Amino acid sequence: MKIEVWSDFACPFCYIGKRRFEAALERFEHKSEVEVVFRSFELAPDAPRDNDQSMHAILASKYGMSLEQAKAMNANMTEQAKTVGLTYHFDTMKPTNTFDAHRLTHWAGEFGQRYDMTERLFKAYFTDSEHLGDRQSLARLAGEIGLDAKAAADMLESDAYKADVREDESQASKLGISGVPFFVVNQKYGISGAQPEDVFVDALQNIWKEDHPLTMVGGSDDLACQDGSCALPTDKA
Repeated sequence: MKIEVWSDFACPFCYIGKRRFEAALERFEHKSEVEVVFRSFELAPDAPRDNDQSMHAILASKYGMSLEQAKAMNANMTEQAKTVGLTYHFDTMKPTNTFDAHRLTHWAGEFGQRYDMTERLFKAYFTDSEHLGDRQSLARLAGEIGLDAKAAADMLESDAYKADVREDESQASKLGISGVPFFVVNQKYGISGAQPEDVFVDALQNIWKEDHPLTMVGGSDDLACQDGSCALPTDKA
């Protein structure tokens, strides 16, 4: 089973959805046969690299609400994050463009660490208040998970993996994905949003059953109980 997850590092629901999905995966009996791949998606591709506005001010402007209303919404999101063991710091969060961060995950994937890089970047943004638009910061974060920070810095100064990010986003468009997180299973089934853990568990189980139907081999119905009764096989000798 292959599960592709489209998400953005600036999406608070994506980190929460990641945790709920991971918890569900731990309960899935076929976990060892599941491949998880994170895909790139930019919620705000035109966002500036550097932004002096707070997350509260950006939210207020985007939805035409007061600053206090925006703070209340972010406080509610912070409480939701706590339910899955995450800590969000909206007061010190650094809004930025996430394109280079997505490039970094593709590069990390060359060394089998795309999943770990994705996790580190989410934590860096929502918990550690790191600047994910700053290439030096990104290279340092790569070093923190055991990758070569100098090689990461050199990659980020090049055009490498730009096409890979765009390809992920093109796939998302073809699949009709307009919001994240979005989970695609076996290129056939879609799960939208940071669903509750039980919803993920049920979806995984149902998809597995549908893709792995029971196959009947040999035998005869004469040796089975049917319609509430068990008839002994007839002695034909």
